[in-house]
Amino acid sequence: MPDYTLADLEDWGKRILDKALELGLDPYPQEFEICDHNDMLGYMAYAGMPSHYPHWSYGKGFEKLKTLYDHGVSGLPYEMVINSSPALAYLMRDNTLCLQILTIAHVYGHNDFFKNNFNFKTTRAESTIATFKAHAQRVRSYVEDPSIGAERVEFVLDAAHALSMQMRRNRALRHLSDADERQRLWAEAQPRPDPFHKIHRSPDFSPPDLQRVPASPEEDLLIFVRDHNPYLAEWERDVLTIVHEEACYFLPQIETKIMNEGWASYWHREILNSLELPPELHLEFLVRHNQVVRPHPGGLNPYHIGLRLFDEIQRRHDDPTPEEREAGIPFPSAASGREAIFAVREVDRDVSFLRRFLTEPIMRELDLFEYEKKEEELVVSKVSSREQWREVKETLLRVVGMGGTPIIRITDADFGGRRTLYLVHEHDGRDLQLEYAERTLSHLHRLWGREVLLESLLGGKKQLMVFGENGFSTRPA
Repeated sequence: MPDYTLADLEDWGKRILDKALELGLDPYPQEFEICDHNDMLGYMAYAGMPSHYPHWSYGKGFEKLKTLYDHGVSGLPYEMVINSSPALAYLMRDNTLCLQILTIAHVYGHNDFFKNNFNFKTTRAESTIATFKAHAQRVRSYVEDPSIGAERVEFVLDAAHALSMQMRRNRALRHLSDADERQRLWAEAQPRPDPFHKIHRSPDFSPPDLQRVPASPEEDLLIFVRDHNPYLAEWERDVLTIVHEEACYFLPQIETKIMNEGWASYWHREILNSLELPPELHLEFLVRHNQVVRPHPGGLNPYHIGLRLFDEIQRRHDDPTPEEREAGIPFPSAASGREAIFAVREVDRDVSFLRRFLTEPIMRELDLFEYEKKEEELVVSKVSSREQWREVKETLLRVVGMGGTPIIRITDADFGGRRTLYLVHEHDGRDLQLEYAERTLSHLHRLWGREVLLESLLGGKKQLMVFGENGFSTRPA
């Protein structure tokens, strides 16, 4: 039985909120729900949402999570928080009172981050839950429509899910319409004004190809297919829109995992230390906190790295070494280290956060290293030494956030005059895995309905991966 009552949680929740506001946090209104392990498994399968459209993958996810939990292979999170206004958080009923207090404080850190970090400005938090409910109702209406049915809906959803993260990474940048993009390309191609044009030879003018679709390479694959495949039914276009909108909602959470968890860990520590917990609660808090933020041997704990960097930013501002003082503090305009970390919380994402603040001494302290597979063994290839730390850091920057997802752009929707879809992979030294490339192109072929070509480098040579009526093949580009 829990060692607390709802009245206890309400009392501690009020005290924590008052302290969070006193310390400068600016959260959305917060709601909590107490749930058991079955409820939590369901929310995990639905990515935290209380309502979601049906798809077999969510049932599969639930069964996998439940099996692992029932056999003691994996546990459950202490809490889950939704980026919405009011924010919604789920607390496990079986948590102790101390753990509930810690997670409530942790939730307010996430809540403040959702509200104030620029990456989340486009997620429309005030309508999140209503939007997901509307999406669920629309998809269910297509499933229940006798002229459509579950099989056809799942066919489109399968393909849409496979392609959903092939999108523009920075949603804060306005996406130009086709007409505006053509106008921009035309203006960009014009010769620069030359005050000495009378004595200079007229510059060559190469007009851009304004007939090509898309006018510029396009990263939003689902939206492009939705808008340019005339053979899609309206319900299919709507399903693609739904999947794309939900992927856009989750994108900022992928891009800020280290910052978000580090920020929440920083504030649950600060809030609980300032509340002067009773001794019997304080000892458990120290144990629980250290369990959350401890390093993970052989892996990266985002709670640990994020908290360590926020502490370091504050220290460098308030108590810099002579060398750091000479090099300059991170935010000269900030009056204190606390004010500096608030500024970082607002303007960064994981890649910029690590690039700016993950220094050589911290990398050495964290024992960050790089490894590679040789035959059947994993071998350490680089360590955070004076000579190699930059290379280790660059490797880390390439895999955080969306770094592990290849950037693929549509460059021509009528290649060869046959409505063949031509895509180009932005190669960064990592070859595509052919198995995944084949599956991805098969899903895109489903939605586009015509041959799909993907240009990339394989083994240092330019190759075309093709998916058409005869299946998958590769050939030199």
